[in-house]
Amino acid sequence: MHHAVRSRVELGHGPPTAARSHAPKARSLIDADALRVLHRSARVLQNNLPELTDRLVAALREREPAYRSTLESDAAGTWQEVHRSLRHSVNSLLDPRSARDAALRCSWRIGAARAEQGLPLDALLHAFRLGGSLVWQVLVEETSRTAPEDVRLLVHVAADVWNFVDEHCTLVADVYRKVERQHAWRQEHRVRLLTAALLDGTSRIADVAETAEILDLPEQGRYAVVAVAGGRPAGRASVPGVVVPAGARVHWHTGVDVDHGIVLVGDGDGDGEGGGDLSVPTVGPAASTGTRVGVGPVVSGLAAVGDARRLADLALSMCADDGGTVRLTEQLPAALVMSCPELGGALAEEVLGPLLRLEQSDRDILLDTLAAWLACDGSAQRASARLYCHRNTVLNRLKRCEQLTGRSLARPADMVEFSLALTARRLLRD
Repeated sequence: MHHAVRSRVELGHGPPTAARSHAPKARSLIDADALRVLHRSARVLQNNLPELTDRLVAALREREPAYRSTLESDAAGTWQEVHRSLRHSVNSLLDPRSARDAALRCSWRIGAARAEQGLPLDALLHAFRLGGSLVWQVLVEETSRTAPEDVRLLVHVAADVWNFVDEHCTLVADVYRKVERQHAWRQEHRVRLLTAALLDGTSRIADVAETAEILDLPEQGRYAVVAVAGGRPAGRASVPGVVVPAGARVHWHTGVDVDHGIVLVGDGDGDGEGGGDLSVPTVGPAASTGTRVGVGPVVSGLAAVGDARRLADLALSMCADDGGTVRLTEQLPAALVMSCPELGGALAEEVLGPLLRLEQSDRDILLDTLAAWLACDGSAQRASARLYCHRNTVLNRLKRCEQLTGRSLARPADMVEFSLALTARRLLRD
């Protein structure tokens, strides 16, 4: 929509020096005559800017669909914007040197404002080119009306006019993309801040609705959090597709050491999305060696995601160092131990202390036997097969454990203590 005309000598478009020496006077006369014709018609445009603005606004309404809603919502503001743009354009025709910077600033502001508003760039560039076409058309019309014999002279400034239009289109495209990048960065930053607060459990109640809208997740849905760590420096680009089944709605938040996925497992009315068991998200094996995955239990409402994240981190802490997946709902006794390491350590010392103070080889044999027997549901036969020894050997070792600890494997309460103590020692000994 902005244009300015300078002579070919000013723009550096003049012919080579050798050519000028052949007919410098003719070239100069043509330039002077062309500029005289241009300025005469441009002054008429300057005096009729409101009518010219009306014509361009009408053209935008008719030929650029993206501008129709803009005109409907802010007709006066759009008219003023077009009027300012045309005024700077016509001033550039009359005095390109002094008007050029102001015209460029006007285009810059229009490009930035329209980028913030989300008007498509193609529509904005189309508007500028429509403005250029209209100004050129009116220049030709006015010259044809007042001095038809001079129309041919306008050909000598046509390239300069359109080069200036292109200059402004390039400027508008550049500033538009810059503002678009800044807007995208601000939006991404806002999403990260809101998601981090949600996962930390520090979201304000007033922010939960905005967070739900930004993440495109229902505020009252049922959620689980998946915590993923390890597998670096190879990255975790393929992990989400393996950890969470395709089709599940999930928002991933990348952290320094741990990535968290907020997984929608129900819409709040008891209906699941994507099928499968809604008690926990369907989680597959780790994506690569060394990748650890912790899955927390389901919570109700987006506001409770902070609790789900804390429990997912707890599940993650129970993963083996070489990778794997732990669902908290399948490891609740271990989770109890890990939720308070001090008490877990105290329990291990209280129950297993006499065994822990034995020589290492003797200690490890007794503890491994006790763990195998518990893992085999109290079957000495199966435990012996796992340990590659005789059944009676297993029974003798278990009897010795009972004697040293003062507890009985026939007593349910003692079995629970043995199981929790072994779990605590396994998880906390690092």
